[in-house]
Amino acid sequence: MYRRFAGGTVNAAEVGYGPPLFLFHSLLSDRASFDAIAPELSTSFRVIIPELPGFGRSQAVGGGLAGVADRMAEVVAEGARGQPAVVLGNGYGGFVALQMAIRHPQIASRLILANCGAAFSDAGREAFRNMAAVSKAAGLAAITEVAMRRLFSAEFQAENPDLMEDRREAFLKIDPEVFRAACADLAALDLRDELYQVTVPTLVLVGEKDEATPPPMSVELASGLPDARLKIIAGCAHVPQLQAPAEFLAVISGFLPAMSLVG
Repeated sequence: MYRRFAGGTVNAAEVGYGPPLFLFHSLLSDRASFDAIAPELSTSFRVIIPELPGFGRSQAVGGGLAGVADRMAEVVAEGARGQPAVVLGNGYGGFVALQMAIRHPQIASRLILANCGAAFSDAGREAFRNMAAVSKAAGLAAITEVAMRRLFSAEFQAENPDLMEDRREAFLKIDPEVFRAACADLAALDLRDELYQVTVPTLVLVGEKDEATPPPMSVELASGLPDARLKIIAGCAHVPQLQAPAEFLAVISGFLPAMSLVG
């Protein structure tokens, strides 16, 4: 089932019954990056998977990452229907979820922040600036392989050619202006001094081989949050829920309320 939220500005898929669980996708991917875990999650939760503002059929919003976070807070408030909501964000979706939790402290009862952080290193900031510059000069096609390397390890790409073709096609559908604006936002981001405001239980996950948001970013994030635990998933890169869905579900099952997906 598809629904529209926030005054019709945000398109989302909704499946399952139970407490609300929102899944926010990454910058270099789309809503389909949760296809490997959504069916299992829907046996315990009402799973809501929005297309973030500016992606797919969701309208773009101004105000930088804060504006995106505020729009998604509307989605969560509306979609939760008064129930405690869990929000899981991967990559860019994790940064959006984190910013949302800082700006709207009561919006989520629990957070799962997969492959993100509170701030990038100088090298990480420069990588976003370079991707934005090259995409502006030569289009998204010119950075597609760079994007795929940031999402998946070389071994995973070689073993899953059909999936990789699908992920390349998804990347090329991103609005270039939205992509470049997000790159600029992430290059300037530094939420470290605001982490103390996120008091809800938080699970911080990261793939061991993530080049886009390397494990030290998650270590720093978890150490700065008042109530966080950290899990590094061996062998995975930036999208562990797609690369190793069974392991991803096993990790989050012990954190999510009233959930037993494994064993």
